[in-house]
Amino acid sequence: RPPMSASRPMRAASAFSRAAWALPGRKTPLTPARRSLSSGVAPGSKDLDWESLGFAYVPTDCMVTCTYKDGKWGELKVQTEPYFNLHAFSNILHYGQGVFEGLKAHCCADGKVRVFNSDMNHERMANGAYRLGMPEVPLDLFTEGVDTVVSKNIGYVPPYGKGGSLYLRPLLFGQGPQLGLGTAPEYTFAVMAAPVGAYYKSGLKAVKSLVIDEYDRAAPFGVGNVKCPGNYAADVRPAKEAAEKGYPIALYLDAKERKYIEEFSTSNFIAIDAKGNYVTPKSDSILPSTTNKVLMKIAPSIGIDVEERPVPWEEVLTLKEVAACGTAVVLTPIKSITRSGNEIEFGELDSLYKLYTMVKSLQVGEIEDEWGLTRLVE
Repeated sequence: RPPMSASRPMRAASAFSRAAWALPGRKTPLTPARRSLSSGVAPGSKDLDWESLGFAYVPTDCMVTCTYKDGKWGELKVQTEPYFNLHAFSNILHYGQGVFEGLKAHCCADGKVRVFNSDMNHERMANGAYRLGMPEVPLDLFTEGVDTVVSKNIGYVPPYGKGGSLYLRPLLFGQGPQLGLGTAPEYTFAVMAAPVGAYYKSGLKAVKSLVIDEYDRAAPFGVGNVKCPGNYAADVRPAKEAAEKGYPIALYLDAKERKYIEEFSTSNFIAIDAKGNYVTPKSDSILPSTTNKVLMKIAPSIGIDVEERPVPWEEVLTLKEVAACGTAVVLTPIKSITRSGNEIEFGELDSLYKLYTMVKSLQVGEIEDEWGLTRLVE
């Protein structure tokens, strides 16, 4: 991606998820965003059953939006209803022009709220926006949007010690009347939030995986490395079919030769190889996981060398530990991988579990953040 101009005079764009139609005749109230924690609202002050929270939608007080039009970004605004007013011919509805992100804010051991690793999310969103021909959301706007949503919904941040977090979903999409394929008249940047609980309530649970040979996730030189809706929609049927066979998670090989491991349905593939090194596949059609990047960054601090390289299918037989990594859970241990009826089993997590506990501790301020991955929301 070409470097951004340091002298760019205006804000640019990036991020999308699922668009929702506004209810008929409903006007969405908008007010200028003013980020402040001076209201005295404490994290976890909302009347929710924090112990029973799962990874599912829970309404919050508001979200933020900002519109790109006529070559510049407008004012970031807070709106209290979770709906968008979209023209029926908007690019996102017909051509899928949109990207989205996922990250979290946590209540830490000192009682303060911190956002985890948002700069990496911004970088990925910016790359995706460039690939899909959308204006980039500049870092300051992205950060303001994220922090505003957190501060305005501070009561929904689960209390420290409950294992939960405030899940944040930035998104960008093209909207406005556009019949043919081309640049959209406008672009919307938004950030929503929902409180979520610990993905695994009683510790990590190993799952079985199935190699998908009947479908491809992404092709070389395509958009496999972009966090856009189509990447996920393409996995709905394969994942459903795998689940019906008793495999909660699907694994894809490269589309060109079917010789190399690519990634799981919604997560990167990581492993500990026979030498004890942290190994993860390298491919331009893999979505770069921000969680994977964090794990690779901290692994050397506990003596684990990192190898990001092509991983041939035959090497799976020699791997000691395997896991899927992503924002929702950090790590999901893989018990076995099955391909064409042949099952390959793996040992319990050891080195990867150490990395998992480090990330979880970093997120809630239990260990020093020497990597600069957290940001205090003030």
